[in-house]
Amino acid sequence: MFGITVAGHHGTRTKARVKTFADLLREYEFHPESKCADTNGLPCTRQTIGLLQRRHIRISYLVPIGKESNSLEEVESGLIHSEPNVYTVYPNLQHDEWEMKIRPALKKIPLNLLVKETGISRRALVDIRAGRSRPHRDNRERLVAFLHFSRCWRSS
Repeated sequence: MFGITVAGHHGTRTKARVKTFADLLREYEFHPESKCADTNGLPCTRQTIGLLQRRHIRISYLVPIGKESNSLEEVESGLIHSEPNVYTVYPNLQHDEWEMKIRPALKKIPLNLLVKETGISRRALVDIRAGRSRPHRDNRERLVAFLHFSRCWRSS
């Protein structure tokens, strides 16, 4: 059986340190509000003052995961640091990164430029952009690298 204490920063071998209402109120004053944005639309920090607004988010792609693990509490408490060893991922090929980000970006680039810059055949690119096929690993890496390069080049 353990006792409790409000003295000091830590408990002892026989007593657990608990927070008082004063502790909670003191912490709340400088608690960052993760769901809100400041007047410029930036995430709130401890020093944010003034009228807050809701943060806007954009979903890039979905990754369904299962919570049937017995180790979720250990991950949340920080005892296990590798979430992939705990969660079961259920791939959804209609809402993955390829379908939500990469393929739409490829459709915006002229087909002749894609053929020239990636070395992938015109027929294969037509099928890939139309969603009738997915490229094998090497071609996928070429396409992603080209998209990354073209975005960096355009943004400079």
